[in-house]
Amino acid sequence: MTDTRGPQPQYEGYATGPLPGEREPSQGQAGPYHPPQAYAAPAGGTQGGGGTMGGAQATRRPRTGARTTPRTRKARLRVAKADPWSVMKVSFLLSIALGICTVVAAAVLWMVMDAMGVFSTVGGTISEATGSNESNGFDLQSFLSLPRVLVFTSVIAVIDVVLATALATLGSFIYNLSAGFVGGVELTLAEDE
Repeated sequence: MTDTRGPQPQYEGYATGPLPGEREPSQGQAGPYHPPQAYAAPAGGTQGGGGTMGGAQATRRPRTGARTTPRTRKARLRVAKADPWSVMKVSFLLSIALGICTVVAAAVLWMVMDAMGVFSTVGGTISEATGSNESNGFDLQSFLSLPRVLVFTSVIAVIDVVLATALATLGSFIYNLSAGFVGGVELTLAEDE
């Protein structure tokens, strides 16, 4: 190929001189390499007095008063939309856990009250008040037996699971509608470094 651009100007020291990595250090140069500065240092040194006298290169001094405490990053976020499917799954699992806790709490409460003699005392009072010469009256202990209490509590827990799941899912739909108008709930999250 032939060069059709014509004669090109030669830059002195660029085309004929060695590349920066090929240069040999001069005899008078000692210490680390300092790149050339865009502006020469003032005659009296830098403002902080970091330079030497006579316009030599300025050395950088560390900043005083640097922050030693960790900085906390904060981000302000907005909950723009709640996914109804994920809200339904989470509320279903939480309401099942709440239902199990309700059944266990009812069983423990019944056992404690039975050990204290509450049912026998109250049942005796009620049977005396409702009894007559022909009948013994209302038997509270047989009515509030442990299996009957657990069945009743289980029915309440199942109703609670269905209602809590439905209400939470409906609440997510309502939140999405209202967030479209007003922008949603704003949260400020902080992260410690």
